[in-house]
Amino acid sequence: MGWYQPKPETSLSLISRLRLSSDAAIIDVGGGDSFLTDHLLNLGFGDLSVLDISGAALGRAKARLGIRSGEVHWLESDILEFEPVRSYALWHDRATFHFLTEPSQIDNYVNNAIRAIQPEGYLILGTFSEKGPSTCSGLPVQRYSISELQEVWSPNFEWVYGLNLDHITPSGSVQAYSFGLFQGRD
Repeated sequence: MGWYQPKPETSLSLISRLRLSSDAAIIDVGGGDSFLTDHLLNLGFGDLSVLDISGAALGRAKARLGIRSGEVHWLESDILEFEPVRSYALWHDRATFHFLTEPSQIDNYVNNAIRAIQPEGYLILGTFSEKGPSTCSGLPVQRYSISELQEVWSPNFEWVYGLNLDHITPSGSVQAYSFGLFQGRD
């Protein structure tokens, strides 16, 4: 578990910039063990979905949330096999996109996001930056500079904001990240 934050400050800060209504549909892709859902529930958001490939990670989050877990839509799926059946005001991913290293995987992910994000909806994406590690959890990753994120998403999304940050892992190592905030084009 390279990324661990009891309070996901960067994601919460980016989400607060959006001034979403409390009934806005939000999906956290790869968010199984993340504490983002806990904080969004505490902020009054009521239409939350968490998608993760790991049923065990989703189970841990459900156990942690207890009775509040019933307020969340839990989706166990590989993002490459995910078929969105609804639309979201916000698609958030801080854990999955950088694991997609083949162009066909990236295209599949982008097309899923395009189908799932409401017109003029938002995308928040956190990935390893060009200075980040080349592997994570023993798997190869794709690294992105801010401009490379813009290049991937610009045909369908307008760039709103981005930042680079160094994350300190639980083991004390530093991982360089790029975060991008995008808004869907009409």
